[in-house]
Amino acid sequence: MYTSFFGLSEKPFAITPDPRYLYLSERHAEALAHLLYGINEAGGFIQLTGEVGTGKTTIVRTLLSRVPHHADVALILNPRITPVEFLLTICEELGLGLDEADRDSVKQMVDALNRNLLSAHADGRRIVVIVDEAQNLSAEVLEQVRLLTNLETATHKLLQIILIGQPELRELLDRNDLRQLAQRITGRYHLKPLSRDETRQYVRHRLRVAGASGDIFTPAALREVHRVSSGIPRVINVCCDRVLLGAYTQESRKVTPALVRRAAGEVYGRRFTPPWLGWIAGALIAAAVTATSFGAWRLWQRQTSALRAAVKAPSPAAHAPSPAVQHPQAAGPPPVSIDALLAANSADTSDAAAFRRLLSLWGTSLSNDRDPCGQAGKSGLACLEQRGSWAQVRALNRPAILTLTDDQGQRHRVVLSGLDDRFATLDLGEQKVRLPLEELSRDWFGEFTLVWKPKTARTRLLTVGMQGDEVRWLRRSLNALRGAAEDPANDDVYDQQLAIAVQNFQREHRLNVDGIAGLQTQVVLDTALAEPGSPLLMHATPHG
Repeated sequence: MYTSFFGLSEKPFAITPDPRYLYLSERHAEALAHLLYGINEAGGFIQLTGEVGTGKTTIVRTLLSRVPHHADVALILNPRITPVEFLLTICEELGLGLDEADRDSVKQMVDALNRNLLSAHADGRRIVVIVDEAQNLSAEVLEQVRLLTNLETATHKLLQIILIGQPELRELLDRNDLRQLAQRITGRYHLKPLSRDETRQYVRHRLRVAGASGDIFTPAALREVHRVSSGIPRVINVCCDRVLLGAYTQESRKVTPALVRRAAGEVYGRRFTPPWLGWIAGALIAAAVTATSFGAWRLWQRQTSALRAAVKAPSPAAHAPSPAVQHPQAAGPPPVSIDALLAANSADTSDAAAFRRLLSLWGTSLSNDRDPCGQAGKSGLACLEQRGSWAQVRALNRPAILTLTDDQGQRHRVVLSGLDDRFATLDLGEQKVRLPLEELSRDWFGEFTLVWKPKTARTRLLTVGMQGDEVRWLRRSLNALRGAAEDPANDDVYDQQLAIAVQNFQREHRLNVDGIAGLQTQVVLDTALAEPGSPLLMHATPHG
């Protein structure tokens, strides 16, 4: 969605490992070096640990791509197996032929494995077993792992085992009943999160690989990425993907710290405040404490002076009329915040309640709370779920259900029934509230759902070469909008002429200009020819 907006050839922050996006920080390079050294030189066990998302799997994939030609590797990705299944997996990974009767025998499999190890050793080859997510290994399997290291010659261990897992693996191997295994670990390395500078380089590296020609994140935004992600690569990817989408929905070419905090809030389900806010709060507290102390000292001084004066002049003076006490004028109630508004109307911000109000604008109702879009379909309506910007909401120009997230991470579904350049009108059941878009945007991350009334039996994406009633409706609607005559024949075929007309319409309404009539294009076209009485956000459809 956002790739063309930022001039990218693809999404740069996918969480699936891709060798093209490999970024080896100093820590990752050192961990990889430990593993490669273990394959070439060591014997017994090597342990690599790291928090979730720090790049352990990336290290494994990189290791597999750089395994020396004289090494054979057995990779175990699912460690929740029995000792027999563990041995069988190693034998299968190494391509050992086993008779069907031997596949359930630990002795037969260990013997076959030992013969293979001796043969490989004679040929100058190394056999390596890599176990990912090793913190999930059972004690029985770990004991079998230990026994495998007994396969050796007089001078060499025949099997190299690499255990990769979360920090719980260290706790597991610290158990007293596994001390024999722990004593055979010849190398340990713990993968730490990226530093602030490494996070900056990591983000820029992935953007460059995806085709970015310049900096999309401001330096302050990159610092904020490190703060909210704690330098964990997987979290960096998720947050940066969300923040690019957020910048796109706000039509911002630059990612700012505020956008990063908003994206992180959506990922974590809680709100992030600027770091300087904590410093200011601390300074204000310190100032308040100082002012309070100074005020108390001044009050004590005045009371002491008054007491001394009373001792010197004990007789009361003539009472003068007391001056009139002037009370400060009571301030009006503060404006209600959006979060307070949502909390006060939480019973009316469920998905079902929002759909009930939205469908009522179309003159229909829900019979129950299940599958509201399916029920809308029975009334000739169709749902369109989108993630976009206020500009897209304006272009669609139909009442919509917004998904808002409050400070506590609670999701609320509210109906947007009116919109102008600065304010939005929310329908909250018994009341309608007009709120500034700037304030509403703090709780809205671009997710919305609207309903519309298709003019054909089915809705689908339309492109060149297709034909049918949907194409006929598309052509006739564009002609009606332009005041052009209807095409005499073949008006149900999506030809190049129709594609050009679609492109012109998309350009006029600031849609993605591709000549393909997707659902968004169809909704905007239907809205431009809105039937009298059908609900709109604005009285006139915007034309850019």
